[in-house]
Amino acid sequence: MISVSNSDPYELERLAEELEAREVSGKSRCDDGKGHSQRFELPVYVPLSHDNEYLSSESFDVEKFLLSRVYTSLPELRAELKDYLSSLKEELVQLINDDYEDFISLSTDLRGEKSRLERIKAPLSTLRQRVLVSRKCLQDIQDAVQAKLEARAKLRDEKVLLHLLLKISESLSRLESLLLLQSDETPDHPRILTTHLAEATGHSSSVKTQGSRGKHLSRVAMEYMQLLYHISKARAEKCAYVDAIEERVDRVRSTLTSDLDHLLSATLVSLTETDNGKVQGIERSKAVSELTECLRVYDNLGLWKAAEEIIRKTVVQPFVRKTVFRDALTVPVSPITPHTPVPSTTHPIVPTSAHVPHTPYTPYTALLSTRNPSNGFPSAISFLDGYDDPLSELYSRILRFIERDLSHIMEIAERVSPKVPARSVESSGDELKGRGTDGFDLMANVIWPEFGQAIMNELGSVVFAAGKPDEFVRRHASTQAFIHALEFLAPSRQSVQAMRSHPVSIMFNRRWQLPVYFQLRWKEIVGGVEDSLSPAVIQSESGTFESGRSMFLAAQAEVVWASITSCWSTNVFIPDLAPRFWKLTLQLLSRYKTWLDASLPSTEASLKPPAAEKSLVGLPQSRASTPQSVHEISSENTLTDDLHLKQYATVLADIKTMNAQVLTLWRERISAALPEPMMKDDMYVAPEDVLQHQLSALGQVSLLLTSQVVVLLSRRACDALLPVRSIPSQFRAMSSKRAPSEPSYFISQILRPVRAFFGICMPNGAGERLRETLLDYVARGVFDNVCQRYIQYLTAMKKTEESLRRLKKGKKTTFGIFQSSSSTKDEDRDEERIAAQMTLDVEALGQDAQMLSRGLRDMESYVQLVQTVQTDFGDES
Repeated sequence: MISVSNSDPYELERLAEELEAREVSGKSRCDDGKGHSQRFELPVYVPLSHDNEYLSSESFDVEKFLLSRVYTSLPELRAELKDYLSSLKEELVQLINDDYEDFISLSTDLRGEKSRLERIKAPLSTLRQRVLVSRKCLQDIQDAVQAKLEARAKLRDEKVLLHLLLKISESLSRLESLLLLQSDETPDHPRILTTHLAEATGHSSSVKTQGSRGKHLSRVAMEYMQLLYHISKARAEKCAYVDAIEERVDRVRSTLTSDLDHLLSATLVSLTETDNGKVQGIERSKAVSELTECLRVYDNLGLWKAAEEIIRKTVVQPFVRKTVFRDALTVPVSPITPHTPVPSTTHPIVPTSAHVPHTPYTPYTALLSTRNPSNGFPSAISFLDGYDDPLSELYSRILRFIERDLSHIMEIAERVSPKVPARSVESSGDELKGRGTDGFDLMANVIWPEFGQAIMNELGSVVFAAGKPDEFVRRHASTQAFIHALEFLAPSRQSVQAMRSHPVSIMFNRRWQLPVYFQLRWKEIVGGVEDSLSPAVIQSESGTFESGRSMFLAAQAEVVWASITSCWSTNVFIPDLAPRFWKLTLQLLSRYKTWLDASLPSTEASLKPPAAEKSLVGLPQSRASTPQSVHEISSENTLTDDLHLKQYATVLADIKTMNAQVLTLWRERISAALPEPMMKDDMYVAPEDVLQHQLSALGQVSLLLTSQVVVLLSRRACDALLPVRSIPSQFRAMSSKRAPSEPSYFISQILRPVRAFFGICMPNGAGERLRETLLDYVARGVFDNVCQRYIQYLTAMKKTEESLRRLKKGKKTTFGIFQSSSSTKDEDRDEERIAAQMTLDVEALGQDAQMLSRGLRDMESYVQLVQTVQTDFGDES
C-alpha cells in the first residue's frame, strides 16, 4: 500500500520531475552527434502528377494508393483528386486544340486516292504470273544440273571403285608372281600380266640367294598389307569381286606364312648352330640381319603368336627335351660351350633395355659377383652363385642356353615390335592382359612357360617335396634365384610383369608346399624352445662377458634368441612365409616373458618393508644390543638373497641383450622382409609398434626386477647401518674422552653391497654387465633408502637422548645435594663427541656415495640427513 503525502495528494512534483527528465533525455538524443541520433522526419506532401507510380501503373490498386496517402484526410484527398482531374481535362483540351488543324486536313488529303490505288493494282497480277513462270524454268534447269552432277559423282565413285578393283587385281597378280603362284584366272590385261611375269622371272633368280630372302618376303608382306587394305575398302562397298578372289587371297596368305615359317626356322637353326663354330663373323651378322627382317615381317602382319610358336618348336623345345627330364638331377650332363664373343655395337648379347625388377627382400639371393667380360653387363648365372647342387647346375645350364641362343633373339623381337607406352612393373595385370597379342614377348610366352611347365611335369616330385626342410629351402632358394635371373634377362619391364601374371607362374607358385614346410619348421623351433624352458630354473655360469661365450647369461635366453634368428636365417626363411615367421617371432618373445614370470621368485614379500623394523625404529632403546638381535639376518636368508640377486642380474642382462638384438634384427632383416599391407584402415597397426609393445612387456619385467634389486641391496645397506644406534652408549662407556677424528668403522660397509653387486673394485659381480645402465638408478634408490633409514635412526636416538635427559633432571632435583659438577661436565663432553662423530659419519657417507655415482650428495634425502644432524646434534654441541 502506497502512502500519499497530504500536502501533495496528486503527486504533481513527481510528475513535473519526470516530464523534465524526459525533455532532457529527448534533447540529449537529438544532439548526440552524426550517425548516433535517432531523428524522426515528418512526411513530405507530394502533389498528384503523371509521375505517380500508382496512377501510371497498368492496373490501378485502390488500397495501395490510399496507403500511400495515409497522412491525407478523405475530404482533402477528394479535393486533391478533383484538382488533378481538372488539370487532366485542361491538358486534353490543349492537346486537341494543338492537333485540330492536322486532324481536319487528314480527311481532305485522302480524296481520290482509291482510284489511284486501283490503277496501280491492275499490272501487279500480270507481273506475278511472269515471275512464277521464270521461277519454274530456273527450277527445271537446276534439277537437270543436279542430276548431271549426281550422275558424274556416281561415275566418279564407280571409276574409283574400278581403279580400286584394278589395284586389287594388280596387287594380287603381283603377289602371285612374287610368290611364284600360278593364277587360275584368265587375265583381262595381257600386257600387265606379261610385265608381272617378267618381273617374277627376274626376281626368281634373286630369291635363290640367302641374303635376299628376308627382303623379298618383306616386299611381299608390304604388298600383302596393301592388298588387305584395298580389300577392306572394297568389301565396305559390297563388291562381289572380293568374294570371288577370296580363294586366291587365302592361297597367297598361306604361301607367305609358309615361306616365312621356313625362313624363320632356317635362320634360327643357322643362328643357334654351335658345332665346330660354324656360325662365325660375317655369317652370324647375315643371320642376325635375316632374323630381324623376318621378325619385322611377322610384326607387320600381326603374326606374333605364329613366330613365337616357331621359336618354341625350333629352339626351346629341343633343348627342354634333352635337358629337363625325370633323371636330369642324377645323370651328369656335359656343360654347354659358350659362343665366342663377337664385338658388336648394334647387337649386344645382353639387352640394353633390360632392367633388374624391384623384388621383395630375399636373404638367399646371391650378390652379383661376376661380370660378363664381353660387354660389361652382369651375367644371369651370377644369380646362382653360392648354390652347389644338381638343381642349381641344371638352372645354370638353362640360363647359359638362354643367354647364348635366346637373348639376342629377344632383343631383336623387342626392337622390331611396336612400342607401347611405358608402364611400371608394379602396374595391374589387367593393364597388360593384351600383351602377347600386340607384340612379341618371348620370355613370357615361350621361354618361361616351356621351362616352368617342364620343371613341374618332370621334376615336380623332387623340386616341390617338403619332407626334408633343409633340402626344400635350398631348392626353393635356387629356384627363386633362377626365376629372378629369368626376369633379369627379360627385355622389358612389361615382359617381367607378363611373366609374373602368366598362368604357368601362378600354377608354379601353387606347387610349393609352403604350409607343410612351415609346419615342420614350427615343430622344430617350438619343440627346442619348449624343451629348454621346461625347467623353471634360471641358471647362469658367469655374470661377466668373455670372448667366445654367448651374449646371454641364461641358457634359456640363448635358446630363445637362437630360435628367433633361425626364423630369419638364410637356411630357414622363405619370403612368402614372412607373415607366419613374424607371428612366430612374437610368440617366442611372449613365451619367453611367460617363462620369466613363472621362473622368477615371488616379489610380493620383498617389495614390502619389514614390519618389525618399522615398529622398532621409533621406540626408545634402553640397550644397544636389543635392536641388533631383532634385525639380525640369518646366513640362510643371506644365501637366498644372493641367489635372488644373481637371478635378477642374469634376467636383467638377458632382457637388455634381447631387446638390443631383436631391434637390430628388425632393422637389418625383418623390416625389409615383411610385405607392405595392401590397404591401411583404422584397425591397422604397424609391425614395429607390435614389436615395441611385445618388448615393452619384457621392459615391465625389467622394471620390476630392478626395483627388487634396489629393495634387496637397500636391506643389506640398512643392515650395515644398524650400529649407528649404539654410538651414544659406546661414547658414554669409553674411558677416554678424546674427540673423534675419523668416521665409524661401519660407514664404509653401508654401500659395499652395491659395489659388490656391480663388481666395482671386486671381481665377479652379479650385475657387472648392468653397470653402465643400472648403476646410477640402483645407487640412487639404495642411497635414498639408506638416508631415510639413517634419519629414522637419528630421530629415534634424539627422542631417546631427550628421555634420558629428562630422567637425569628428575634425579638432580631429588638428589641435588649429592650431585657433583664433574659428572655434568662429562655428560656435556659426551654429547659433543657424539655430535662430532655423527657429523663425521654423515660426511663420510656422502663422500662414499659420491665416489659410487655422481650427484648423490645433491639428493634431497641426503640434504635432509645433513640438516637433521646439524639440527638435532649440532645444537647440543
